[in-house]
Amino acid sequence: MPNPTIVKEALQQAQALGLARIDAQMLLLHVLGRQSGGRAWLLTHDEDMLTAPQAEAYATLCARRLGTEPVAYLLGHKEFYGLDLAVDARVLDPRPDTETLVDWALELMPAQSQAARACRVVDLGTGSGAIALALQSQRPGATVWAVDASADALAVASANATRLQLGVQFAHGSWLQPLAGQAPFDLIVSNPPYIRDDDPHLQALAHEPLSALASGADGLVDIRAIITQAPALLVRGGWLLMEHGWDQADAVAALLRHAGFGDVQHRHDLGGIARCTGGQWQGQASALT
Repeated sequence: MPNPTIVKEALQQAQALGLARIDAQMLLLHVLGRQSGGRAWLLTHDEDMLTAPQAEAYATLCARRLGTEPVAYLLGHKEFYGLDLAVDARVLDPRPDTETLVDWALELMPAQSQAARACRVVDLGTGSGAIALALQSQRPGATVWAVDASADALAVASANATRLQLGVQFAHGSWLQPLAGQAPFDLIVSNPPYIRDDDPHLQALAHEPLSALASGADGLVDIRAIITQAPALLVRGGWLLMEHGWDQADAVAALLRHAGFGDVQHRHDLGGIARCTGGQWQGQASALT
């Protein structure tokens, strides 16, 4: 990509190379330090000159994006549920569809102050902290834990919590194991790995951590582990909600029912696909094995 000289030319060149229009605009706003001005700023300043360093930086970012690197990594941040999260290659790029899981969790979390203070929630595989931080921001009285097996991911999530001044508590380990000594929770939520190991779509996600994406031959290894562990740390009547693949809703529902969960339900994403499945625990919490 030749170095452009004006805003309009920069955008035209990027799109001619195959970059999506919104990606081209967001990257240019980043280079120009105009994120707060929004895309409308570009329309009213399309004849503005780019300096040579700006043009070079923009060409570099466009090349990286054309190599499938997520825009969020290139910008260093991503908005999720109204929160500006720092993100990088240590964590997944938060997807808008995951807000479906947050919406469902908030339906189950009491909003009134007294009840909210008693509500205990854990987000498994928190990554950037997106789900846990969104829940804490909307239910500040709740006790929200976030768990991840990756110390790098927890560093990102913890830094986001500190910057946003949200009191999420963090634990390092595999799924619910690090919370074995905790009192039972009212709600467990997770966006775990759920892609099949041989799924060709993984090639397009090469810049994101594989451990947060792939989960065995059928994509359900981690979901099975969570369902197995969850009853030990759920109060009777507590809920387990999970995001999963576009074609896994029936399989996840069957796993929940087999484990003793009732009232199994689905929630649909922005495209109308059953993207989240959850159930209510019917038994008593017991020691985590």
